[in-house]
Amino acid sequence: MEKQRCGWCQGDDLYEAYHDLEWGVPVKDDDKLFEFLILETFQAGLSWITILRKRENFRKAFDSFDYKKIANYDAAKIEELLQDKGIIRNKLKINATISNAVAYQKIQEEFGSFSAYIWEYVNHKPIKNSVENYKLAPANTPLSDTISKDLKKRGFKFVGSTVIYAQMQATGMVNDHETTCFRYNEV
Repeated sequence: MEKQRCGWCQGDDLYEAYHDLEWGVPVKDDDKLFEFLILETFQAGLSWITILRKRENFRKAFDSFDYKKIANYDAAKIEELLQDKGIIRNKLKINATISNAVAYQKIQEEFGSFSAYIWEYVNHKPIKNSVENYKLAPANTPLSDTISKDLKKRGFKFVGSTVIYAQMQATGMVNDHETTCFRYNEV
């Protein structure tokens, strides 16, 4: 019997694997949270499948998403990234990733981890929504507005409310799997 999945991922093997194994699974690891932050930043204005198809290229280009290394990227590294056809070559997003790596470490210093900071917004447990059709899921919420504003105040770039809500969905802070999806009660 075929598994019932959220409508947004059906028909593409890569999308289905991402949906089945990662999307909506609570992420508390700072390294993985930063990876998603980079990917969501580059996704702004593009489709998520575009980013998924380039994910391994991003991993190689950005030193396995090592925020300590990224925070120290210089002009030569930025130029190298701008020439890398395997990623999205957007100078503003590349520069934002570098400044976000710096801001990320400041949050870690203040809160002990980025995970402790971000998960406090949901009292350290996922919000379980009741989405019947993925097209009805919100693009942002008052909570993502609040998080976005605080991150911007802390120096983050490309962290608008929609990007933050997508990050919350991807990292399991909210469960927006469709109620008929096999993953809805698993995550």
